[in-house]
Amino acid sequence: MFKFAYCCAVCLSLLICRAQKIPADKIDAAFIQSQKQYSLLANSATAGHYPKTYHADKNAVETSDSGWWCSGFFPGTLVLLDEVKPAAGLKKKAIGILSDLKKEQFNTSTHDLGFMMFCSFGNAQRLDPKKEYEEILMNSARSLATRFNPVVGCIQSWDPAPWNGAGKDEMPVIIDNMMNLELLFWATKYSGDSTYYKIAVRHADTTLKNHFRPDYSSYHVVIYGKEDGKMHRQITNQGAADSSAWARGQSWGLYGYTVMYRETKDKKYLQQAQHIADFLLHHPNLPEDKIPYWDYNAPNLPDALRDSSAASIMASALLELSQYSDTKKAAEYKQASEQILTTLLSSEYFAKQGTNGGFLLKHGVGNMPNKTEIDTPLSYGDYYFIEALIRYKKLENL
Repeated sequence: MFKFAYCCAVCLSLLICRAQKIPADKIDAAFIQSQKQYSLLANSATAGHYPKTYHADKNAVETSDSGWWCSGFFPGTLVLLDEVKPAAGLKKKAIGILSDLKKEQFNTSTHDLGFMMFCSFGNAQRLDPKKEYEEILMNSARSLATRFNPVVGCIQSWDPAPWNGAGKDEMPVIIDNMMNLELLFWATKYSGDSTYYKIAVRHADTTLKNHFRPDYSSYHVVIYGKEDGKMHRQITNQGAADSSAWARGQSWGLYGYTVMYRETKDKKYLQQAQHIADFLLHHPNLPEDKIPYWDYNAPNLPDALRDSSAASIMASALLELSQYSDTKKAAEYKQASEQILTTLLSSEYFAKQGTNGGFLLKHGVGNMPNKTEIDTPLSYGDYYFIEALIRYKKLENL
């Protein structure tokens, strides 16, 4: 009787896993719909104006200039969509936008050059190598490296200001900054100069030491002393509280340490990524459909808003992490990604053609405490959604 029950349980488990596999035709249909949506969105992307989000009440797309941290996501998504199915119009639009964005290669006032330049020019270079792209990426890495403080052992995220809680002799470092290290690894591989590699490793090690709690949740911001290199405070800017687990920040950490393992093969980074994944997937406040609330400790659960951008980043990271993990963990991470992507492909999150201003995902949360970009599409949510679908299709050989 026990053997029969065990076999039934195993069969049921296999059926559930099989039922959650996303069909190839559904993914292909999503890519086609996404191309049509981004053709619509491209109408809002005139020279120097980068789509950020959409205001349904005004039927208006909000844009930014090239210096905004999100500027690389729209052209990056255009490049990814052209990769999955050649689309001359989208590719042409991407090239036009890149010609404006390239001036940010010399921007030393931001830590977000990985987001801005690697998600855009990095993908462009990968798919269509050009000397110009290589030079832009190298200059971007040089600009990013100027923000590294060797006393602290981190790349400075923001310049100190009253709004971020840092004094003039302090430097704030945010968990998001883990996402910019991939550009530095590329720079070392391209140039042979290990300086960039060493900066990335030092930043990741310092962040691992000071950003994470014993349960592997992450603070959003750590304030360091510029001169003494000591950790002064652990706070939040976008989370529910200093002690809470801001959802997108947790996804940034998961993705960042997965990249760290890929680039260094150092097991401590793999273990860190797996610990973060386990914290997220086993969190009592993670909904069954795996789309997290904007903060895992949001004050009004279960009525708090979800964040589709945190979900898409997590899905993409889990798919890569599954390839480095043992069989049991790999199956768990891939199945969780399937659940996330299946939910994001539903009508609740994936916008109908001609709606949502041309953006793909609904229900993103940008900055809840500052009341900006609340329950709305977000350019980075779309980018990692498409990246995750591409990764899933390749992983499954669909």
